[in-house]
Parts: sequence; C-alpha cells; structure tokens
Amino acid sequence: MLFLFQDNRIHTSKYNILTFLPINLFEQFQRVANAYFLCLLILQLIPEISSLTWFTTIVPLVLVITMTAVKDATDDYFRHKSDNQVNNRQSEVLIDSKLQNEKWMNVKVGDIIKLENNQFVAADLLLLSSSEPHGLCYVETAELDGETNLKVRHALSVTSELGADINRLARFDGIVVCEAPNNKLDKFMGILSWKDSKHSLNNEKIILRGCILRNTSWCFGMVIFAGPDTKLMQNSGKTKFKRTSIDRLMNTLVLWIFGFLICLGIILAIGNSIWESQIGDQFRTFLFWNEGEKSSVFSGFLTFWSYIIILNTVVPISLYVSVEVIRLGHSYFINWDRKMYYSRKATPAEARTTTLNEELGQIEYIFSDKTGTLTQNIMTFKRCSINGRIYGEVPDDLDQKTEVTQEKEPVDFLVKSQADREFQFFDHNLMESIKMGDPKVHEFLRVLALCHTVMSEENSAGELIYQVQSPDEGALVTAARNFGFIFKSRTPETITIEELGTLVTYQLLAFLDFNNSRKRMSVIVRNPEGQIKLYSKGADTILFEKLHPSNEVLLSLTSDHLSEFAGEGLRTLAIAYRDLDDKYFKEWHKMLEDANAATEERDERIAGLYEEIERDLMIKLLGATAVEDKLQEGVIETVTSLSLANIKIWVLTGDKQETAINIGYACNMLTDDMNDVFVIAGNNAVEVREELRKAKENLSGQNRNVSNGHVVCEKKQQLELDSIVEETVTGDYALIINGHSLAHALESDVKNDLLELACMCKTVVCCRVTPLQKAQVVELVKKYRNAVTLAIGDGANDVSMIKSAHIGVGISGQEGLQAVLASDYSFAQFRYLQRLLLVHGRWSYFRMCKFLCYFFYKNFAFTLVHFWFGFFCGFSAQTVYDQWFITLFNIVYTSLPVLAMGIFDQDVSDQNSMDCPQLYEPGQLNLLFNKRKFFICVLHGIYTSLALFFIPYGAFYNVAGEDGQHIADYQSFAVTMATSLVIVVSVQIALDTSYWTFINHVFIWGSIAIYFSILFTMHSNGIFGIFPNQFPFVGNARHSLTQKCIWLVILLTTVASVLPVVVFRFLKMNLYPTLSDQIRRWQKAQKKARPPSSRRPRTRRSSSRRSGYAFAHQEGYGELITSGKNMRAKNQPPTSGLEKTHYNSTSWIENLCKKTTDTVSSFSQDKTVKL
Repeated sequence: MLFLFQDNRIHTSKYNILTFLPINLFEQFQRVANAYFLCLLILQLIPEISSLTWFTTIVPLVLVITMTAVKDATDDYFRHKSDNQVNNRQSEVLIDSKLQNEKWMNVKVGDIIKLENNQFVAADLLLLSSSEPHGLCYVETAELDGETNLKVRHALSVTSELGADINRLARFDGIVVCEAPNNKLDKFMGILSWKDSKHSLNNEKIILRGCILRNTSWCFGMVIFAGPDTKLMQNSGKTKFKRTSIDRLMNTLVLWIFGFLICLGIILAIGNSIWESQIGDQFRTFLFWNEGEKSSVFSGFLTFWSYIIILNTVVPISLYVSVEVIRLGHSYFINWDRKMYYSRKATPAEARTTTLNEELGQIEYIFSDKTGTLTQNIMTFKRCSINGRIYGEVPDDLDQKTEVTQEKEPVDFLVKSQADREFQFFDHNLMESIKMGDPKVHEFLRVLALCHTVMSEENSAGELIYQVQSPDEGALVTAARNFGFIFKSRTPETITIEELGTLVTYQLLAFLDFNNSRKRMSVIVRNPEGQIKLYSKGADTILFEKLHPSNEVLLSLTSDHLSEFAGEGLRTLAIAYRDLDDKYFKEWHKMLEDANAATEERDERIAGLYEEIERDLMIKLLGATAVEDKLQEGVIETVTSLSLANIKIWVLTGDKQETAINIGYACNMLTDDMNDVFVIAGNNAVEVREELRKAKENLSGQNRNVSNGHVVCEKKQQLELDSIVEETVTGDYALIINGHSLAHALESDVKNDLLELACMCKTVVCCRVTPLQKAQVVELVKKYRNAVTLAIGDGANDVSMIKSAHIGVGISGQEGLQAVLASDYSFAQFRYLQRLLLVHGRWSYFRMCKFLCYFFYKNFAFTLVHFWFGFFCGFSAQTVYDQWFITLFNIVYTSLPVLAMGIFDQDVSDQNSMDCPQLYEPGQLNLLFNKRKFFICVLHGIYTSLALFFIPYGAFYNVAGEDGQHIADYQSFAVTMATSLVIVVSVQIALDTSYWTFINHVFIWGSIAIYFSILFTMHSNGIFGIFPNQFPFVGNARHSLTQKCIWLVILLTTVASVLPVVVFRFLKMNLYPTLSDQIRRWQKAQKKARPPSSRRPRTRRSSSRRSGYAFAHQEGYGELITSGKNMRAKNQPPTSGLEKTHYNSTSWIENLCKKTTDTVSSFSQDKTVKL
C-alpha cells in the first residue's frame, strides 16, 4: 500500500510557518539570560517593588528576541529555498503509459522513472533496463562515498528485456519485498516476484539517490525508497542547534551572577530591616505612616526585590544585542575577505551562520574528507622509470636533476590529432627514446595501452571517448596515447591499439583481474607474430617478489626510483612482463577452465592458478609509473600550519585504504619519520579489540624505550571545562582504520580503546567509512574529549559529519552543493581553512573575549555603586544615578566604543597570525575568557566601583564649593559619579584597544562628547519646563561642572581607577611577555625598517623505502570485459589516425603552485614563551 511509504519531498529546514514561533522561542529561552530578563520584567510590573519603569526591560528584550528570530528565519528561508530547488527538479515518470515530466517531490514508490546520461538519480531505484548491453549502466557515487571512479550496476536479465518499450514497461507489475529503509550504502536485500517466479535482488541491482548516471544513454528504474527513506537521506543526519562554548559559559556565569545578586539583595534587605527597626521609626511621622502599617521584615522583603531590579544591570540585555552585532560584523569580514575569494569560479567565502564565529578560534580537531576536499579529483601522469632510467625530470645547467616546471617547453607529441590537449610532459628524453625505437620503452608503453579495463567509444563527432573505471587507469592510458600507443577498441577476445601510427590487434587470451589481496592486474595476449605475452602492473612490493634473479640490478635501481616517487607523494605502480611458452599456457588455461566450471572452492582455485602463472613466470621488470593525485593548491602548507597550531587533522574518507594513505603522505600528514603507523583491519569485534590493544602496548613500549617513561601533558587542565587531560607519548604515530573495523570499534565496549589510541596519534585516517560512521567518529570525540571540532567536506556523503561537528565547513567543489547547504561556512578551496581559523577565527575569539571582559568590568563598576550607596541611604533602594543615566549608560554612552573594539580590534596583523600558528593556542586552552578571567573582571569592577563612590564621597564630606555654598547634595554627587564613571570606562577601553582605527577614535571620544551634550540638555531649564516630572535635575550640571574642585575629584577618581591597571600591564608585558606581546613589538619595529621578505626554498620530503602503491580499482571488471556484457556492437575503428580524441571531458588543472610562508625569526627564537 503506497500510503505507508514516504513521498519524495526532502526537508533540511528546521521550521515551518506553524512551528517557527514556539520552537524558536523555546530555543531562545534556553539561553539563561533571556529567561532571567523575562523574570525581571515580571518583577518590574509590580509597583510596590519597582524603582525602574517596565519599558526599560521589555523594549530591549523584545528587540533581542526579534532580531534573533529574524536571523533564524532568514537562515531557515534559505534552507527552504534549497529544498525547493531540489524538490522541484524534473524527472521523466511513466504515467498512464506515457513519459511525463514530473517534479521530484511528486515521485512515489512504485513509479517507473527514465534517466538520461549525466542526470542525478531522483530516488532509490531498482534498475529495470538500460541502453547498454545486458542491462548494464555506469554510475558515479561521489556524493555517497566520495569515490569518483565509475561503478557498474546491472539489471536482472528478465527485466533488461523490457528495453525502452514504453508499453511493456507500463504493464510491468512486479512486486518487490525488501529490507526496511536503512543507512547501509553497500548492502541491499530483496526479492522481485514477477511472472510466477522470484528473483533475488542485491546492491548491484539498485541505483541510489545522489548518484549520477554516466556513460549510459538512458535507463529505466522503479522507485524502491523515496525522500527521507532513501539511503542518502538516512545518512544525512538531523539539523542541530549549535551554540558556542562561550555561549554555554555565559549561561553558567549568568546563573552565578544571579546568585551573586541574590546575596547582595539579602544583605541589603537585612540592612533595611535593621535600619527600619532601629532608625526608621523616627521618620514615620513625617512620612504619614500609621503605626504597624509596615513591619521592618516586610519592608526588607520588598527592598530585596527592589534591589534585584536595580542591580540587574550587572548583566544588561544590551550585552546580548552587542554580541549579536559583533558576530554579524565578523561574518561580514569573512564574506568580504578577498584573500578567500576563488577567482577561477568567482566564489567568495561565505559565513552561512552568524553565531559561531568565535568558535573558529578554538578548534582542536579537524575531520576532513579526502576526495574533492584535499584533492582535485584529477590524476596526471607525472614521471616514470623505464629500464633503470627516470623520465619526467630534466638536468639543469649544473647537470643536477631538477623537477620539470611549466617554464620548460612541453613535449611535441607524435600524433597531435589524437593527443589529449590537456596532457603535458616536459622531459623530451622520453620522446627521443620512442623515436629511436628503444624496445624497452616501446614495451613499457605497450603494457600501459593493453593492461587495463578502460572502454572506448566514438561519439557523433568522431571523437574517441574513454570510459574509465578508475582515474588511475585513465591517466596511464592517456599517457600511452599521447606517446603514440593509442588504445582504440576491445572485444571480449581482442584488444586493438595503434602503435606509432600502425594499427595492431592483440588476441586477449586471459584477464587476471585485480583484487585487494592480489594488488595487481595482468593480461595474457597473443601478438600478430604469434608470441604469447603476460603483461602485469601492480604494487611493487608484490611484483618484486616474483621477478627473475637476473633483474637484481634493475630491481635495485627501480626500487630507488620508487622511493623517490613515493617521497614526492606520487602514486606508483610497477610494470613487468613475461614471454609465455605456448604449450605451458595451454595446460594452464585448461586448468583455469576447469576451475571456472567448479562448484566448490571456485574462487580459491582461480586465485591459486593466477598465483601460479605469475609466480613461476620469470617475470622481467620494465619499470614503474608515477601518477599524481593532484592536491588542491596550498594543501601541504595548510596542513603543516594547522599542525603547528596544535590542531589534529583526521581524514575520514570512503576511498580505498591505499589511496587514502598515499594522500596522507602527499599532504605530509603521514611521514616516513613517524615512529610507527598502526593499521586496524579486524573483521570482528574481538580482532579489532586485540589489534587496538597491541597497538597501545606497542606505542607505550616504544615510548618507554625512547623517553624512559616520561610523558608530557598535551592539554592543560582548564578551569572552565571538566575535560580529560590526555597524555601523549613522545614521538609521532599514525592510526589507519577501515570502515568494517570501525563499525566494531564504535561499539560501546571498544570505542574507549579506539579513542584513547587515536588521540595519542598525530594523524588518524579512517578509510571506507560510510557517511553515518563519519558522524559517529565526530560525536565520539565531541562527547569524550570535550573538544571543539570542525568537519570539512564537499559532497553529500559529508553532510552528516558537517552537521555533527561544532563547526561545519562546506567546499563548493565538483560534487554538488549539498555540503555547502548544510554547512556553517563555505569556500572554494581547502587552503582557505588556514585563513578562516588562524585569522578570522582567532580574531573573532580574541575580540569576543576582550569585549566580554570589558563589558562585565564596566557593568560591575557601574552597578555596584548602588550597593555602596545603600549603606548611606537607609537601604531604601534609591538609585545613586539619575534614572535617565541608568537607561542611557549601556545603550548610548558606552555601547559604541565597546562595539568598535569587539568588531575591529586585533592584537597582531593577519599575516603574522598566518606566519605564527602558535598564536592560535590560547583559544584552544580558553585562556582569554574563562571563569578565572571572569572573576578578575569582577574584582576589577568592584575596585573601580569603590573608587567611584568613596573618593567623591570623601571629597564632598563637609565641603563647601567655590561660591561658599554646600555642594554635598544628592544631585551634585550623582553627576560627579556619573561623569567619573563615563571618563574612567572610556580611558579603560582606550587602554584595552590594541588596534586603533578612525572609528575607534570617533566612538570613544565621541561617546564622551555625547554624554556631556545629553547631560547639559537634560539638566537645562527648557526641557524641565516641558517635562518637569521626568527631568528633576534642573541646572545641576551647569552648577557642578563649572567648579574646579569637582574636576579635581573626577581626575583623582580616574587616576585611582586606571593607574593600577597601567602599572600591572607594564610590568607584565616587560617581565612576562606573551608571544602576542613579542609580535606586537616586532610589528612596531617593522614600521620603521621592514626587511625584504625571504622565502624558503621548496624542499623535497626525504623518503625511506616504502611502497607508494595506490590503485583505486574495483574487482570484477576483468570478468565483465571477458564476458562481453559491456561491449557494444560497433564497426572497427578507422586507421587514419585523424580522429579527435579526449579523455572523460575533464580539463586538467595546472600544476600546484606551492608557497611556504616563513615564520618571523625575531619572535620565533624564544620557544619557551608562556601563553
């Protein structure tokens, strides 16, 4: 029954029209301050206890809630907009025996959909038929598992006969019984009942939503799962409400402050009760109180609530307005940063949220996807070793080997019309060897043109198109084509190539397919001369074991070359061949046919025969290839810089283990200098637990040998976080774990062992992981390490990870926009992450912490004067300031200077922030704003409030003014304290400001001018005549501020408040300077004389011997080729050699331009600086 199934509409938004108000208000009042101000508003509505009018609280509260709601609604609007774009995509659906265009959201389970080449799949489909022979189709699953190599799906033979016959497809009435919706991308179980027979279904018959149909003209499929039930959406995770650690800390501080206010209120209430019982009775006659009308206890009770209202300005609601404005400003700085603008795609960086900026300055763990995030998804043939000679580098003037650069002239290929226009090679020696007829070079290129699973076809324009199952093979076949050995076509029995203009057809006798255990691929062919050859390519560690002893000298040379290639992060394969005896091959082939016909132990027998013919071959080594999986520009520098900032980078990828490890070496996340690399590959929980235990023992044992048991504490105990203090061993270690082992390791009784081992390693690489496992790893670190995490990716398979992390970053790459739409920040290149964290993140954290410290100081100094005044006003809850001053202090007089500091301030320049990543560490350790810093600010505010109250009080005590009149009246006292307060906090923020701009000057000194202008206006005769009840301080400002003694009191108060701060900071900066202090000194020195900047020469990573093998190939293609199922009937290709060719319609991007920034020597020498 269809109504039991979900429709195909997707929802990534958080709200709708009905749920927005209740859910958003619930989220906002989770912020303790909002609930706190709501309670104050209720208290202010009670006239018996309210000294302030209710609108002073309700107006800013409504303003804050409205601003936040509008921002949240805007963010969610864009989510709705992106959902609608996806839901309104068009698909061809078979309705009433006709193909009709239908929106994706209207597609239902059971519908039959037609897909065309390069189209996205709308839902999870059962493949019925396709344009390819035997119902095959090719799909790209990059958005699901991150792999760009094509995968084959094939329909059941009974349904592939339906073809494109609309009438027969419309009459299809099969019934599918299958598993419930789940998140397992690699498994599917079901049964199709049709025509009185049942057919089993597996993952090979299913095309999942998020895939793209490739190299297939059309296919038909029946919808199995739709919308939220699809495996893509099952892995996408839920949108979560994210808050920063500072937000959570402020919630705690607000509770503490509320407790502090209650204590102050109780003290003042007790004081009021005592005062009323002992002294207050004497005033009741004048106040017209009846005897016993008010008891001292009840008076104290009312006074308690009155003081709670008066003292609430310790945490004014303007604090949260200012925080939102500052965050908005930081977000615009990210959007406007031209250094994060990618001109090739005209893509700027975008802050998609405005609430998480300061969290960017506290990242401890980065979880990164590999494909499309670290790499460009482009493979290029870079270098090779043939018969002991390296090609791909040229000698310089000093006869020293140097890498070829774009400044050299590229090779002029022999057959320009068939060469890939994007392929460039700069070593002319290889082309000279080909022209001279070097037999080893010819045989090497022949292997590249014959030993692969690439399919070729011609389009309508006569262009030769390659369908590649793995990008590695595409790069090798393209290289051979450009050097004159052009793969033209294949049948199940033959392979046709064009060798230097001559068409040659080889008989394909056997195909020894690749798999993960063999790590090699071989073909056995018969050439036109009748010779039988075995050509093989694979991991050097495997092939070198099978070489004939006569290859010992060549093996040594090639091994050195492979080490060099691997040291440069290139992906390598060894190339070998062997001549086969006709009689031996016939006997072997007969045994292979028997093994294929066997019903028991078929796979084992076939594997044994493959091993036999390759082991006993006397294989002759030809050389090795080196392919570059192009990293994005600046990846190495970014990874190095982030590592220096004490940020751990974990790679979570759906790609193969070998590929991921190779990229790890290319990015310098893995190095040959590491003490050990632990590989976890257990197939069950017991094996995984044992491997983890052995790795921990091995690590601990090596550490004891190296450091005699000494361990260092990597993470300081933080006062504001009850985090685990992790111990790291001396030395560098790496952990590699694959997806099926990770599934067992994430179980409750094993995950602690996994986390403990992983956190002691410098680098962690998780291979073959599902999108859900990525999110589970992130949640594991978040929960048990209490660390701030960042996830970065570019595909739909990264969405759940991006949503789970504290910060989600999407790269607008080649895999669609799903990751960007789910992210908090987005940009076009991985290298921009360095600037996002080390500059914008660090500045945002620095500014926010400085803002909070100053704001709490300012408001404690402002508010606690009421507390001291309570002891001199009979605890009557009378305010010490004019009510208008209380209203305007945080909104007008002091709001703009602190906003300017919170938005524009910076301790060091952006370039120095990039050059010295160690500056990032204070954010990770929460050193700039924590509970200790808060208490220091409170004590500073208390001291200032004491100076503000008691210095004017002592000065005014029994003192007459210059005119002989008494000046110790309440209004003069209030004006003097208010003026002193404004000047003191303005001078204090001037001392706190590290980076002066024109705006800072205008806001700070302008605020003082605004204060005086408003003060004289409100105390003027004119406004008193208009509003006599609202402005009772008529003439007071003019009378008080024209007397010299008042200004002397203000000066003395200012000096007493500020001088201790100046002395303390001077001593601290000179005796215990931080790294930031040292760099600021250096910056000032540089303004006088800036030396020319020098760059480090590009260094090549030294490499010990290791296999750089990585082959992103899938098992099963050999059998597919030899069966002929994927072959189209077509004419023999023309031999003229004039047809145009291209590979995969992809443009090759230029070689990486690597830039390494220098750490400033003058402040990097001191390595013992305390942060």
